[in-house]
Amino acid sequence: MKAQLEAARQAAGEAIGVFYDPRQDAAHAANLQRSHRLREEMASLMQRAEAWGGAASGADRNDRSKAETEPEE
Repeated sequence: MKAQLEAARQAAGEAIGVFYDPRQDAAHAANLQRSHRLREEMASLMQRAEAWGGAASGADRNDRSKAETEPEE
C-alpha cells in the first residue's frame, strides 16, 4: 500500500505534504485511513501474540519446575 501511494505521488509530481493531505483527495484519504487502520491492527495482533507467547512460555517453565520437584514413583 505504501509503495503504491508513493509511486502515485511521484507520478503526480506532488509534494509529500500536499499528496498525503487527506483533505486534498478523498480516494487517497481512504487509502491512508485504511493503511493506518491496518498498521494499528497489526500492532495489536503482535501485542496479543507476544502476550500469548509469554503466557505459554511461563506455563511451560511452571510445568517443568513442577516436574523437577515431584518425586518419581
